[in-house]
Amino acid sequence: MKRRIGVRLAIIAATILVSLILFLPSTPLYSSMPGWWKKYLPSQGVTLGLDLLGGMHVVLHVEAEKAVEGIVDRVLTTLPATLTERQLAGVTLKRLGPLEFEVDFTGREAEEATNKLKDDLLKLVEDSYPSLTNTDRAIPKEKDQPGRLVFRVRESDAARMKESAVSQALETIRNRVDQFGVAEPLIQRQQADQILVQLPGIKDPQRALDLIGRTAQLEFTLLSEDSPAWSKLPASVPAGQEETIARDAAPLLKPDEELLYERETVKETGEVKKRPYIVKKIPALTGDLLTDARVSIGQFNESYVSITFNSAGAQLFKKVTTDNVKKPLAIVLDKTVYSAPVIQEPINNGRAQISGNFSTQQANDLAVVLRAGALPAPVTIIQNVTVGPTLGRDSIEAGIKAALVGSGLVLLFMLLYYRLAGLIADIALLLNVVLLVGALAMFGATLTLPGLAGIILTIGMAVDSNILIFERIREELRQKRPVRLAIDSGYDKAFMTIIDSHVTTLITAVVLFLLGTGPIKGFAVTLSLGVTINLFSSIVGTRVIFDWISGRRKLERLSI
Repeated sequence: MKRRIGVRLAIIAATILVSLILFLPSTPLYSSMPGWWKKYLPSQGVTLGLDLLGGMHVVLHVEAEKAVEGIVDRVLTTLPATLTERQLAGVTLKRLGPLEFEVDFTGREAEEATNKLKDDLLKLVEDSYPSLTNTDRAIPKEKDQPGRLVFRVRESDAARMKESAVSQALETIRNRVDQFGVAEPLIQRQQADQILVQLPGIKDPQRALDLIGRTAQLEFTLLSEDSPAWSKLPASVPAGQEETIARDAAPLLKPDEELLYERETVKETGEVKKRPYIVKKIPALTGDLLTDARVSIGQFNESYVSITFNSAGAQLFKKVTTDNVKKPLAIVLDKTVYSAPVIQEPINNGRAQISGNFSTQQANDLAVVLRAGALPAPVTIIQNVTVGPTLGRDSIEAGIKAALVGSGLVLLFMLLYYRLAGLIADIALLLNVVLLVGALAMFGATLTLPGLAGIILTIGMAVDSNILIFERIREELRQKRPVRLAIDSGYDKAFMTIIDSHVTTLITAVVLFLLGTGPIKGFAVTLSLGVTINLFSSIVGTRVIFDWISGRRKLERLSI
């Protein structure tokens, strides 16, 4: 008997020790611990949620329709070359709306504007662009325009692409935030095209917003060196005058050209200028072929981003650099030129670098978004709330105060009503709290205000089991049973009732966790852990104390 009591006491002592070690990183004492302690023992304690720690609450709107419009953009840039290959040159392409465009061949000779030519065009689009459908037959045609076809993105494909764009944006943002290093972020979809992002403890909200919202469409594009528009471009443009320069150069731009700028900062004065470039609209290579992006330091201590292509990208990059030796290749990110180096020789290893007078932080953020991938569609911020840490501290203090007052009242009630047995129940209550905070730290749970409410509720529930047991023991004592037999009988008869009540509460907590979101999950986690630990503390913890007391001497009466 004494040996069994010793084993149970050792188990309880071990669980208390482990719980304290796990919870220690959440306390100010952890900073003063020696280095070997931090190296070999757990270093992650309980993580505070947004409402306690402060941070960012952002709701993003994914412009999913832009992803669908991008299909038409790609068709309009690639179809002319395909038509030339099929000897169907001479037709004109005209965009009619976000999701449709027109193929017009009325300018060709009359004998060529036949049904066979239409059939060839229809078959070409059907084979090469399955997401497009011909709507020409549903649109009235003018008599002098018989050679005209109109194509539109299929409604089913448009809906699928919108759904895919939001899902892909969710994963891309999650990958970026994970690499940004925010502890316990909450990133989830809400409504059809919105994404909720909560970043607890964020120190630089604007940097986080820039990182999350950047589209990150990386392109390697050849400069259009023979464009007549170069004559209208100065060497540099003061910031704010880009539209004026673009308006003057627009009449000279060819259909396959566009004007982009590289941002330059004059080190001596800090003045920001824009350097204009005329580049090809169709990129030679895109960033979706990347496998890695890392920050590196150059020989002059400048930061740049080193990128690596996959096998397909490496082959394409080799071909581009082989065919364009001694020509400049612009590196474009989100329609901004970062650099335009001249290709000195073919690059066979699938590696390149992006330089642009970066700070180390800017280079690191650029590497993060390139590794995580480009957003499939632009995102806009529709709600941005910053929760200050002061509110969090007030909430923590209020929660701790509520827990202390509630615990104190429960401890006092048990002590006055059940006397010695109440003191044993109070010890079990303290054991329950210690094990609960240790369990929260072990699972890396995020503690929120509802989580604090769950802990306070658990404190109240912790004595319920003991009250059931004590009342059963009282009934046995009223029937003149010996103290030892009354204790055993009280625990045995209350056991199934305690199990039933805890299991039903645990089922409720599990359902809340599975179906709830955010704060509801926090409440469910602390409640389920508290219920589970309460079973151990009330049945094992108090029982071993009663066994220890009754084992030392024969009890004639029990203070209960």
